[in-house]
Amino acid sequence: MSLTGLSNPLSRKIFRFTLMQNTRQCRGAHWKTLAPTALPCSETFAAQNSLPRLPVPDLDGTLTRLKESLKPIAWNEAEYRAVVSKIDEFGAGIGPELQKRLLQRQTETDNWLERWWDDGAYLGYRDSVVVNVSYYYGFDDHPSHLRQTPAARVAALARGAMLFRKKLKQGKVTPEGTKEGPFCMDTYRWMFDCCRIPGLDGLDWSKSFAVEGDTGDSGHIIVMRKNRVWKINAAVNGRILSTDEFESQIQHIYENTTHLYPGVGILTASNRDVWAKDYAELANSERNSDILDAIHSSAFIICLEEGSPSTPEQNSRVLWHGHFSNGQAIGLQNRWVDKPCQFMVYDNMYAGFMGEHSIMDGTPTVRLCDEVLDALASPSFDHGESSDQSVAPPPPPPTPLDWEVTAATAQAIVTANAAALDLINSQVLSYHLTTYGKDEIKQFGVSPDSWAQMIVQLAYRRTIGNENRKGGTYEAATTRKFYKGRTEAIRVVTSESDAWVGSMDDPNASDAIRKELFDLATKKHITLAKLCGAGQGIDRHLLGLKKLLAGLEAAPTLFSDPVYARSSCWVLSTSAIFSKHFNEYGWGEVVADGFGVAYMTGHNDRLQYTVTSRKEMPNSKFMAEIALAARDLYNLHTNIGTLKTRL
Repeated sequence: MSLTGLSNPLSRKIFRFTLMQNTRQCRGAHWKTLAPTALPCSETFAAQNSLPRLPVPDLDGTLTRLKESLKPIAWNEAEYRAVVSKIDEFGAGIGPELQKRLLQRQTETDNWLERWWDDGAYLGYRDSVVVNVSYYYGFDDHPSHLRQTPAARVAALARGAMLFRKKLKQGKVTPEGTKEGPFCMDTYRWMFDCCRIPGLDGLDWSKSFAVEGDTGDSGHIIVMRKNRVWKINAAVNGRILSTDEFESQIQHIYENTTHLYPGVGILTASNRDVWAKDYAELANSERNSDILDAIHSSAFIICLEEGSPSTPEQNSRVLWHGHFSNGQAIGLQNRWVDKPCQFMVYDNMYAGFMGEHSIMDGTPTVRLCDEVLDALASPSFDHGESSDQSVAPPPPPPTPLDWEVTAATAQAIVTANAAALDLINSQVLSYHLTTYGKDEIKQFGVSPDSWAQMIVQLAYRRTIGNENRKGGTYEAATTRKFYKGRTEAIRVVTSESDAWVGSMDDPNASDAIRKELFDLATKKHITLAKLCGAGQGIDRHLLGLKKLLAGLEAAPTLFSDPVYARSSCWVLSTSAIFSKHFNEYGWGEVVADGFGVAYMTGHNDRLQYTVTSRKEMPNSKFMAEIALAARDLYNLHTNIGTLKTRL
């Protein structure tokens, strides 16, 4: 049947809506091109066209570094000799042909890795994004010179984020980079006005509602309270609402949301295939379809959360997966975890951020939050002027968007809630601050990041004892110096790090020997980090080669080797970011028998560690060993240096 064959207006409307529903969960081949680059000739994106493409590393170089990285992973010499033989076989056999194909792909694409990484690491991943993928930041206190109420805090964050969005849309966000050059700013296109969509065919995507040429004095935000969805027009008559106007809007929501509404938001925390089916059912209502569009197209979401967390551990847990009580995952019912940017504000004014990771890594959202919080801390922050009511009426009040909940959706909420509780209850988290920070580490002439990583290596070995290593350590390195670059894996475990770790508990090793081995380990770590940042890592290159096997070609024996597989089983998944405004930061472990280790080295007077894992893992012991390793490493340096203070 075609639209032209329907004469009845109602029938035409139903047909048009049904057609829209049948296509709204279908990912187009060129979905990433649909997010416009705001003012491509602007300051923000000025360097994009001059950025180099992500390189394809030399095959022999990668295979040499692979052999080196596997030596501390192998359980015995026989295992190591076997995997080296398979590497040599690969290098002499199909490897060069796959390398040729990868070099050809590089000439035909903007970034040879982009689609494979988007889908393989994120959009094709089907477990819940909560715990498994999403990350969080916990903010410092609301500035004391501003009104100290939850509504005032929300309003300040809303205006601050909208002003950053305006700055981005006008191309006035300065590009990031190092002394070597600018970083790619491409993923900033996905910060606002978009959302992840669950795909029925096992692949999600992000849909952008950004409008080419929009200069930022427009748009709406979504606010959620007690599971109810509210829409606030964040700009009226060509200007962003003032802080006072935002506060009035938020206060209206607090006062007019007095009971719980159906927790539809919990559906977004489900397994992605389950969510895709539940999404189709939810969107089968025209009203719900409009609500979904309002959520997806919103600049960002702010969740007005119940409860008053007060300790770093409590703060971390509620930001990570929401609070729960009486058999209800209350926090996740009041969120929409598919949004790239989601702020949470609790009844005691504690606030933080939850990020959806698939289309954008953490550094852009650190920049967003850092700039917003910096601006709000300044007495000169532009709070805006409220409308002159003698000239124009005040902004309209927020609009409640209430779902039509069918019996199927109601049951889906019950099922999703149970799954979320199981997930939350499977997790444990610990938090630690050392009594020294980067100032003293730099006095010892050591990179704070390498120092922090060696603490983790020593603590992990002490935790597992003489047990054979089950996997490797992943540290994220940015490759944003390249066009559409994202990350590479630094393989932190090296023969040098193992030698130093072993020396620390060897009664026959002197402090001088330990220090010498430590220096070799950190030098190696820095070398690997630089190689990865230059696009010369091991893991993404091998992924590309493996992807280019033709359908009937047998997979090289290297790819099924136990040592090779073990080396990329990330029992320690680690990464660092920094903002002076963040008191909490973390995410979940990436394998069932591993740990997520989020850390910060930017504070002058402390290092910050957050460790996550499943409950069956020795989480508290690992964190205790991190604390001990931090003291031992400090004392090692004071023992052989000029500083004599012991911790």
